[in-house]
Amino acid sequence: MPPEPTDFSRLFNQGEAALWFIIAITLLVRPVPKLAKTGWRWLLPMCFVVFGISDVIEAQTGAWWHPWWLFAMKALCVLGFLGAIFRAKKSRPPDSQ
Repeated sequence: MPPEPTDFSRLFNQGEAALWFIIAITLLVRPVPKLAKTGWRWLLPMCFVVFGISDVIEAQTGAWWHPWWLFAMKALCVLGFLGAIFRAKKSRPPDSQ
């Protein structure tokens, strides 16, 4: 059973969620140039929205691993972030590495 969330951890997670939502909105308005003409233009902001939602849930549960699907949700978002980084690096010209 996860610990009961403290006021600080609840507030911190809510602040984190707000940050992820702001990043998602920013990426929708100004997409990453290397990803702008790919499906990642929409997928990356969606990952940030889902990650923000997971922090809202975490603020209530007090743990990032409980319930089990919250951990799975966060893990999928991290895989999405890594996929976007890989895709952006892959589209880089060879001489700029």
